[in-house]
Amino acid sequence: DVQLVESGGGLVQAGGSLRLSCAASGFTFDDYAIGWFRQAPVKARMGVLCISLSDGTTYYADSTAGSVKGRFTISSDRAKSTVYLQMDNLKPEDTAVYYCAANYGSDCVAVDYWGQGTQVTVSS
Repeated sequence: DVQLVESGGGLVQAGGSLRLSCAASGFTFDDYAIGWFRQAPVKARMGVLCISLSDGTTYYADSTAGSVKGRFTISSDRAKSTVYLQMDNLKPEDTAVYYCAANYGSDCVAVDYWGQGTQVTVSS
């Protein structure tokens, strides 16, 4: 069975950092792209960052690039089948449930599998 398990969320003060992890299992890691999405209360789920696991190419989602570029980065560890979202200089508006998702192929325009989400709360 395919599993995506997020961890690393929590409560942090504005200006702080968190690193989210997405541990993947049940599929061939390099055949997929994994993206991070977030959903704030009463708002739609939006893409944040995506990484092609075959070649490491990363993509910012248009919907959030202006807000997170320069603060958030995505990376992967093939040996651990894990994708990370490093979030620095966090702001209260980054508060959301963060989900990782996997898509067969090299981008995140569609989603085949979702993780369960991890809450990130940034206090002012």
